[in-house]
Amino acid sequence: MLETKCSTMKDLQMIHTQLIKTGLIKDKIAASRVLAFCATSQECDVNYAYLVFTQIDNPNLFAWNTIIRGFSQSSAPENAVSLFIEMLESSTIQPGRLTYPSLFKAYTQLGLATEGAQLHGRIMKLGLEFDPFIRNTMLNMYANCGCLSEARKMFDEDESVDVVAWNSMISGLAKCGEIKDSWRLFSKMPFRNDVSWNSMISGYVKNGKWMEALDLFNEMQEKRIEPSEYTLVSLLNASAFLGALEQGRWIHEYIMKKNSIKINVIMITALINMYCKCGDIEMARQVFETSPGKGLSCWNSMIFGFAINGFENDAIHLFTRLESSNLKPDCVSFISVLIACNHSGLVHEARKYFVLMKEKYKIEPSIQHYGCMVDALGRRGILEEAAELIKSMPMNPDATIWGSLLSAAQNHGNFEMAELAAKHLIELDPKDSYGHLLMCNAYAALGHFEKALQGRFSMKQLQIEKQPGCSSINVDGEVHEFVAGGMLHSRVDEIYSLMD
Repeated sequence: MLETKCSTMKDLQMIHTQLIKTGLIKDKIAASRVLAFCATSQECDVNYAYLVFTQIDNPNLFAWNTIIRGFSQSSAPENAVSLFIEMLESSTIQPGRLTYPSLFKAYTQLGLATEGAQLHGRIMKLGLEFDPFIRNTMLNMYANCGCLSEARKMFDEDESVDVVAWNSMISGLAKCGEIKDSWRLFSKMPFRNDVSWNSMISGYVKNGKWMEALDLFNEMQEKRIEPSEYTLVSLLNASAFLGALEQGRWIHEYIMKKNSIKINVIMITALINMYCKCGDIEMARQVFETSPGKGLSCWNSMIFGFAINGFENDAIHLFTRLESSNLKPDCVSFISVLIACNHSGLVHEARKYFVLMKEKYKIEPSIQHYGCMVDALGRRGILEEAAELIKSMPMNPDATIWGSLLSAAQNHGNFEMAELAAKHLIELDPKDSYGHLLMCNAYAALGHFEKALQGRFSMKQLQIEKQPGCSSINVDGEVHEFVAGGMLHSRVDEIYSLMD
């Protein structure tokens, strides 16, 4: 009855009501089926599942495992651990081998590898250490919690590791920044599934290897392997970073053609972000306006996109629309609208939003909000107010804020203010070239050439080198990357020949 008639939580609740009325809910098999549906199905409601669980007299092992599994996959995985402890204290039932994988998943979500290691000790005492299902979840916990030595040990000592274990190692290494080791492992895999490809692409994106991610996606397409929704979002982010508009458009078309891909708020936000950062603001606007069920992240991305593309009035207008919607602006919304005020020189409006954020929406300004205000004041030459605002900050100003004041002071010919900002900037990190270079450039721009030369000489003595600049360009759908002074491009001889 449950399998044939129940497809949503509403259906489930109606059937549950009937079971209660007829007394059939006392049958443990019927109660367990209700529990399993609302704890682990796509339409799950784990809180409702827990209510069902509490109404079962002397729940059996299946019921315990089901509710623990439900919470391990929810936004409250700590409840899975609490239920396990309650289970251990029960005199009627004890954990089975299918109980433990859910607990390791919960510890993974919570980032509690130390507590998971204690459970690992229990597994060893029970002789279940080489159970494939348990072992994979343990390895995944260690790898994704950054305990790479423990994960590698488990991986290396088991000769029969399956594709799940390989994927866990690839994902864990990439998450910890070991992207080269992650790629080496991926290259050695005897068999890859779609998770393997998706994990490697996501790993590249997380580590800023944008071109590698797109190249691997092209190879994935050649092998006709379906990307996940999560991977497509990663690829849209890679396209956004590289300014690869054609690649981003192709991914958008791919998403629209595939009925199997669920277009959610995260994907809509990624599409808006990609089009904005690639400069196609009208397409971004179209995606925003035609997408139903827009989340706050969609609004924030569109406001920010308008602000950085020279559509400051549109950004401010959209922020006003957001205030009139059923959503409330958050800290990100205010950063975006303050940036719009900066770029359009609307200092009065920036002050207004800064006050509005605190007084109406009870949002305490972060260092980014203060940075936006300093930038807005600095651009208009209101340097004294900008300096006073920095002094009033409840946190220590960072390099961005001092750099902003320094640039503003340089642009408006205020040598004393520029020198003050430069000294603070260098104090933050004496070995960073950013502060030294800004100070040298400010001296030169203000006509103090001797001090600019002294600054350059000081950088040489301290062996402070500027990192080479890097840029990319999209030609016929292919992204080409260039480093200042670099000779690694495949057509470098032709490029230099043409320049000569």
